[in-house]
Amino acid sequence: MKRKVSILDKFSTHVQIVCVGALTGAFAGVVVTLFQIVFELCEEQAAESYGAVLARPAFVPLLLAALFLGAIVIGGVMKALPILKGSGFPQTEGATQGLLRFKWYQALTGMFAASLLTVLLGLSGGSEGPSLMIGGACGDGVSSILRRNAVVRRYQITGGACAGLAVALNAPLTGMIFAYEEAHKRFTPEVFICSFSAVSVAIVVRNLLRPAMGLAVGPFLGGLTLPADAGLGFSLYALLTALVVSLTGVGFYYFLFLIRRVFRRFHPWKGWGSYLIPFLFAGVAGLISVYETGSGLSLIGALSTESGHTVSVFGAPFWVSLLLILALRFIATAGNTASDLPCCCSVPIMAMGAVIGRILSLLFVRMGMQETLVDALMVVAMVTFFTTVVHAPMTGIIMTVELTWNFTFLLPAVLSVAMGYVVGGIFHTEPLYERLLDEMLEERKGRTEEITVRLRVREAAGKEIRNILWPFSALVTKIEREGAEVVPHGGTVLEEGDRITVVGRPEDAREYLSTLAALVGEREPEEEGGPSEPSEEDGNEPPEQEGPQSP
Repeated sequence: MKRKVSILDKFSTHVQIVCVGALTGAFAGVVVTLFQIVFELCEEQAAESYGAVLARPAFVPLLLAALFLGAIVIGGVMKALPILKGSGFPQTEGATQGLLRFKWYQALTGMFAASLLTVLLGLSGGSEGPSLMIGGACGDGVSSILRRNAVVRRYQITGGACAGLAVALNAPLTGMIFAYEEAHKRFTPEVFICSFSAVSVAIVVRNLLRPAMGLAVGPFLGGLTLPADAGLGFSLYALLTALVVSLTGVGFYYFLFLIRRVFRRFHPWKGWGSYLIPFLFAGVAGLISVYETGSGLSLIGALSTESGHTVSVFGAPFWVSLLLILALRFIATAGNTASDLPCCCSVPIMAMGAVIGRILSLLFVRMGMQETLVDALMVVAMVTFFTTVVHAPMTGIIMTVELTWNFTFLLPAVLSVAMGYVVGGIFHTEPLYERLLDEMLEERKGRTEEITVRLRVREAAGKEIRNILWPFSALVTKIEREGAEVVPHGGTVLEEGDRITVVGRPEDAREYLSTLAALVGEREPEEEGGPSEPSEEDGNEPPEQEGPQSP
């Protein structure tokens, strides 16, 4: 039985990516916008609930019971759908690189519900990671429904993920930068097309839906008071702040993986403790200060100069309250990430950076810094903490600009990001989400066999080897051209009629072969060994697996 040919099959891969990308952007725009709205409502409800419990201590046992039940539910969901373990960033990066596979409808609905439950119960977590994964699942879903091949599907997972991140933060450039700096770590026309088409449509959908529901559309940190001209003197304060924040970020990084090793080694309460401990700690921290709940955007707003010294913990002095909030957020965010809970740490660690910047501003104002530069110092501290931990400097800089809609302190921000990147390198910290992805793959590592495939170039004609979205582990070892052998390297341009030999160790041989055929051209019939060619009735859809695949 032959697969039905759709109208999209008649167009080139670029046209398919644009058309399917627009549909992906529309789908992701609607779903992630609704998710973001519900997430904000859950954050508000969590803060109100903790405030009510604090005013009526008799309800504390009820809160603890709810947290205990929530940990049991989340633990059960994680065991049933292990692909949901984590913030959403490592899983989505793995899917865009062809390392992981998941059923898109399970990933979409599971991450949607699980992440909302965590924030409703007051855990420290942002919506950007879950939004990224939900958007990627939307892209996978659109590709699956339209029966696109594995190549287009990976591009649409990328486009959907970019759209999800862009909608979550109202930051289209940040969403697109994710594709280059995190997902594929390279710039190609296809990566640009898939991210641009999906993000553009998704942002339009978001900015139509939110006003229709009576909600604001502006920047998340638009309430900060930022100067028109920071001046050279501010750069010196910014560099001092960046040094302190970078060292704190390094400490946070190693503390996170220390907790992770402890949970994996001791498995408290047969593994359930890995979920129960962060939930119960969130309850304690939320009762100490409601600013411990949610993403931390409300905390950043409360620290601005316009808000004044309104943040207080049990009547303690302002700087003491900030130190206590920082310590609680430090432990809670590290614990949540180490436990693989479905909530993201990107915005929470930026909130921690803002707290450190606000503490240092109290000292710098006494040293002569203008009061009008306090909010700018907080922003610099935010982007520095993010860069030190995540190792994504371009994403950090552009995200900061888009969250504030302000370019005046761009130079101090760039210098501070450089400081964070250098300090992180000195202390040998790895990119956070890459390390989490590597550990996720290591847990599911299986045996694979080496496959050698000989292909005749057709679809890849005129492309450089490095600009082709090869399946994971695929390596071009030989090129035969007009009877001569060409030594392959990244810049080698393939020509139509070339015969290339590709060696790899795929987890799913059928998908691997179909992907190579879609990328390069038909397989040489005389090729011996390796798995058989996928049958026509299999179409372009490989069998889906519930969990991720390892290389």
